[in-house]
Amino acid sequence: MRIDIIERNGFTVSQRLDRILREKLAKLEKYFDGDVNAKVVCMKEAKLEKLEITITSKGVLYRSEVASDNMYNNIDLALPKLEKQIVRNSEKKKNIKAKGSKQENFLPFEFIEEEPEELPAIYKKKTFDLDPMLIDDARFAIERLGHDFFVFLNAETGKINILYKRRDGKYGLIDLVY
Repeated sequence: MRIDIIERNGFTVSQRLDRILREKLAKLEKYFDGDVNAKVVCMKEAKLEKLEITITSKGVLYRSEVASDNMYNNIDLALPKLEKQIVRNSEKKKNIKAKGSKQENFLPFEFIEEEPEELPAIYKKKTFDLDPMLIDDARFAIERLGHDFFVFLNAETGKINILYKRRDGKYGLIDLVY
């Protein structure tokens, strides 16, 4: 497992914290075969210390974000969340392989143009590595992360796609032309 630890907003990672993070994240390796990357961001926000852990393996993303007054407590809160996501995902994959799932047909989305009076400011920016994945894996990512959409590199076409959850509970796929 490759682990990148990043310090932000004046937070400094001590040698002890670095060692504990690496030891505890290494325990999650038993769930993976192949390349696994973990990105750990430690930062200060007001009076809280915030920990963000993102693990990617074969294009599947697992993420946990916690904040408290102590970074060591954050580790103990974040790792069980990650482990639960990993176990749940592996169980879903096993069930689907047993059932022999088929690729869903996705309908084009409807675009309703509304012009807001004033656009809100961008208050958060995230950067992700796009690993090739199948549409079913992107669907699992949406469910696992609890998001409404997911941007991914389609392993079948080699293009960037956006999978989104519609209000009716079905999924839509945006295939970008560039």
